[in-house]
Amino acid sequence: MAKATDVWSDLGFVFLLACLLPLGPAKAAAGLYNLSLVTDGPATVGTEVTILANLTVKDNGSLSLPADAHLYRFHWVHTPLILTAKTEKNLTSTIHVVGRVAGDFSVSVWVTAVDCWMCKPLARSALVLPIKESLVGKLVITQNTSVSWPNAYLTNKSLRFSFFLHDPSDFFKLASFFYRWDFGDGTLLITDTPVAYYNYSSVGTFTVKVRVVAEWEQTEPDAAKGTVQRSGDFSASIKLREALQGIQVLGPTLLQTFQKFTMTMNFLGSPPLEVCWGLKPQCLPLEDRECHSVLVTTTSFNLSHVFQDPGDYCFIFRAENVINKAHQFHRIQVWPSSLQPIVFAFPCATLITVLLVFIMYMTVRSAAQQKDPTESPEVTGLKCCCQLCCGSLFLESPSEYLEIVRENHGLLPPLYKPMKTYNV
Repeated sequence: MAKATDVWSDLGFVFLLACLLPLGPAKAAAGLYNLSLVTDGPATVGTEVTILANLTVKDNGSLSLPADAHLYRFHWVHTPLILTAKTEKNLTSTIHVVGRVAGDFSVSVWVTAVDCWMCKPLARSALVLPIKESLVGKLVITQNTSVSWPNAYLTNKSLRFSFFLHDPSDFFKLASFFYRWDFGDGTLLITDTPVAYYNYSSVGTFTVKVRVVAEWEQTEPDAAKGTVQRSGDFSASIKLREALQGIQVLGPTLLQTFQKFTMTMNFLGSPPLEVCWGLKPQCLPLEDRECHSVLVTTTSFNLSHVFQDPGDYCFIFRAENVINKAHQFHRIQVWPSSLQPIVFAFPCATLITVLLVFIMYMTVRSAAQQKDPTESPEVTGLKCCCQLCCGSLFLESPSEYLEIVRENHGLLPPLYKPMKTYNV
C-alpha cells in the first residue's frame, strides 16, 4: 500500500507541474535545444533496460549551455516500468528500468532550469520501449566468400549461422540454451550452441529459421521456486547463387550473305547477368566502345544478325554476374549468296569426270586406228589350222563355213534338179 501511495503521489506532482509550466515566464528560449534519447531495448520481461537522455543546443554559436549540469533538471515519466537506478552527469541523465509484463511502454523526459520551476521546458522527448515475453536477439549469416548482392551467397560453400542474444544486463547468464535450426530445404538440426554450419547444393531463395529456448532455476527470494523458460523464433532469408562457369554458344559456323543468322547463348551461372557482345574479324578482347551491353535475367539469350559482306568473322561474348566473369568466342565463315562452296563442288566434279572420259575415249580410238586390217601369213595359217581342227565352233560367220566345206569336199551336186524342157 505504501508503494502504491508513493506512485500516485508522484503522478499527481507530475500532472500539477505540467499544468503550471505554461503559466511561467519565458526565461529560456524553448525550442532552441535538443533532447535525444538512446536505449538498449527492446528487452525480455524481467530484463533491465537502460535509457539515456542528452541535452544539446540546436543553434550553432548563438546559444551555449553552461558547463555546470546542476543548473538543469531532468523530469522522467516511465510508469509502469520499475525504476532501478538514475544518474545525471554532463547534461545527460540515465535511468534503468525493468518491465514485469509484456507490452509497449511510453517513456518521456523534459528538462527545466533548476531555479525556474514555472518556466517552459528547454526541451522534451519521448520513446516507446517494447518489453517482450519472448527472447530478444538476431540471426546472422556469414560466408567466407562474399557476394556483392543483397543477402546473396554461393552454393557448395559452407555457411555459418549465428544467433546473438540481446541481454545487456546479463539476465540470462545462468540459463542453459538449445537451438532448433530449419534451413528451409527440409533439413533440421538441433544444437546446444548458438552456431550452426550448412552447405546448400542448389540455387534458390531459402528462409532459415531458428527456435531458441532458455531455461534456468528461479532464485529470486519473492518468487516461486522452479524452472523458468523463455523462447524466441528468429528467421532470415538468403539467396543461393552459382559462379559463372562459362558460356555455351549454339549456332551455325557457315552461312551466306543476307541470310539471317541466329545463335543461342547458355550461361552456366546464376542471373542476373550483364552481357556484352561484339563482332570483329579476329577473336580479340572487346573494348568498351565495341561492346553491345544487354541485361539478361535468365540463363539463356538469343542473338540474331545479318551479314552483308562475305569473309571470316568472330563473335566475342563477355558475361558477368555478381560473382565473377566469363568469356567466349564463336567463329563464322560468310560466303556470297550465289557462290556457296557446294555450288563450286558439283561443276568441278563434273568437269573432271568429262575430262577423264574424253581421255579414255581418245586412247581407245588411237589404239583401234593403229591396228593393220591385212593379216600376216602366219596369222592366216594359224587361223586356217584352227578352223580345220576345231570345226565350226571357232568360225567367225556362216559364209566362212560354207567356203571351207567347198574347198575340202569338192563340188556337191546341186541342191535342186534342173527342170525338163520340151520342144513343141
